Amino acid sequence: MHHMLQIPHNASRIVSILVAGALVLAACGSDTDGESADASPDASAVAADSDTESTETDTDSAAADSTTNESPTDNGATPVSAGSIEDAPVADGTIPTASDYLGTYELADEAFGTMVTVTVDGGSRVIETNALPDHETGDFPNAGNPNVITAQDLTWTFPTEPVYTGGAVNARTPGVAINGVKFEPATAETVTCESGETFRIEAIQELLDLGLDFNNAHVQPTGEYHYHGISELLVDAYATDDDLVLIGFMADGYLAYYSKSGAYESSYALDTDARTGSGCVASGPDSLSVEVEGTNPDGTFNSDWVYTAGSGDLDECNGAVIDGTYAYIVTDTYPYISRCLNGEPSADAGAGGPGGGGEAPGGAAPGGAGEGAAPAGGAGGAPPDLTAAAEALGVSVEELQAALGGPPPDFGAAAEILGVSVEELEAVVPAPPNG
Repeated sequence: MHHMLQIPHNASRIVSILVAGALVLAACGSDTDGESADASPDASAVAADSDTESTETDTDSAAADSTTNESPTDNGATPVSAGSIEDAPVADGTIPTASDYLGTYELADEAFGTMVTVTVDGGSRVIETNALPDHETGDFPNAGNPNVITAQDLTWTFPTEPVYTGGAVNARTPGVAINGVKFEPATAETVTCESGETFRIEAIQELLDLGLDFNNAHVQPTGEYHYHGISELLVDAYATDDDLVLIGFMADGYLAYYSKSGAYESSYALDTDARTGSGCVASGPDSLSVEVEGTNPDGTFNSDWVYTAGSGDLDECNGAVIDGTYAYIVTDTYPYISRCLNGEPSADAGAGGPGGGGEAPGGAAPGGAGEGAAPAGGAGGAPPDLTAAAEALGVSVEELQAALGGPPPDFGAAAEILGVSVEELEAVVPAPPNG
């Protein structure tokens, strides 16, 4: 049962304060029931991959998840020229125009401790959230994810008047769900081969247990719960009689929907060429040996998927013009949630060009995930040798590289992931070959 209380934007401030205050007490003083996770107060990283011996190293943490987002900074996004929405594919359907969540709203769920305030004003949508989901979750910690869900204090600012560019800019955090839980579909887990290939592991696969629950979600070491794919409970909570269900806001200002009928087909399909790579091991403390050479793409790796324009209803970023409006569709198949944005992204997206901040759909991921990508720490040319640094920190080279992310590497996020100070990290990690 959905226990969400919606407070209209014109409700009494006194009522809002009383409700919010009551829920703070509930979130701080009670545990969730059944399979629900711990909702004690407190956004891919592994504060403690080296301490917990977990394989969980999500891109969110590893690529410098900036979860406070109060003061967006220059994200290094590659400038793109404004395109025309007419260039986007057109798909049949009807976009719902009446929704309680297109303007200012507040959500407060006593059962799960969820608190979200969304304010639409002056061309911006400001999302203030404690990032606790408004539905049941799996058990955390679990065998593949050692982290406990905790309340956050996050603010996201997205435009409400999107500008279509058609630039397909990669985004680490492409959007946030209506309930204040972020979308972060990519991971930081990799398989690295002695023969030179590096493959980014998908979250939804069977090679490594990343601790995903029945919502296709799990928890970062910071305690932030996040979606890697569609959650049926999220859809059920916000479904109407329309086929398209508004489930979230994307960082370029366009909206994210889910089709209950599955009416929109992705334009990605599995590659037909066998993989290459010998002497391959997965990142993580166990250094699992992985057979790659001659195996067939099955969706385990990001590079297993190939985009063919026009083969489905949606573009490279899983978007299309529907009913005269550009929108993103979250699908049951790859890429699940878009990994790129076709509008001008908010700085909060962690966006950028190649190597900038998210995982390129069906291709190389930043920081060395994908053949030919420069490993973290490098800025072109030969990457620095991280062997000595990894030994000094007591982690594997793969873990250190995943934590650094990039290029360029993010020492602040990596330090948090590895449980050391930025100064300690900078002292042992060699400078890039170009200075």
